[in-house]
Amino acid sequence: MSEPTSEPTAAPDQEARLVVESGVAARVATIVEPPIVDLGYRLVRVRVTAQNGCTVQIMAERPDGSMTVEGCEEISQAVSPALDVDDPVQAAYHLEISSPGIDRPLVRASDFERWAGHLAKIDTSEPVAGRKRFRGILRGVAGQDALLTRDDAKSEEERDVAIPMRLIAEARLVLTDALVTESLRRGKSGLPPEMPAAEEIASPKKGRGKSLGPRPTKAGKTDPQEDNEEE
Repeated sequence: MSEPTSEPTAAPDQEARLVVESGVAARVATIVEPPIVDLGYRLVRVRVTAQNGCTVQIMAERPDGSMTVEGCEEISQAVSPALDVDDPVQAAYHLEISSPGIDRPLVRASDFERWAGHLAKIDTSEPVAGRKRFRGILRGVAGQDALLTRDDAKSEEERDVAIPMRLIAEARLVLTDALVTESLRRGKSGLPPEMPAAEEIASPKKGRGKSLGPRPTKAGKTDPQEDNEEE
């Protein structure tokens, strides 16, 4: 993902995404977002990959962060005709609709607030405090900045950083036991995620915060998780 060339738009009752796509994925997002919003969902991310020849993956969720298999099917039926008409990919492709998953992308300001207290990775389009890759505990949002406490900062480096959200190219949660436990607990209760206080969550030891494998999709397929190495 990269910074948009124009300001993102959103329905009055929806929060605009700050981290958006570029290229073909951006054209797909422009087409599928209106029908997704009409159904009461929010677009999270679009990816176009070479998997299985060509795959268009659309992540979406309810505004409260929930998603069901039925919801994925509903969205698929709504966006397929629109994509057939506009044909932004111009090649045969597989369409996959899924929830964002546990180690989800963070694309809206509210995502950084909702998941405060958990480990995340953030890549920026321009250097911030001398670097473009960050890993640490989310601390929420202050104005137009995402707050992060780095877990890999050297003794002479500042641990607490404020990252301008307009410079975020990609951000996602890192899979940890605490994140899985809380997501499962809230999922069973039918409620959106509610994060514990940051001090209650222990950061994983360096090198042990990697993704733990594939995430199921609507059709029962799996996608390998991305794993960006820190600088």
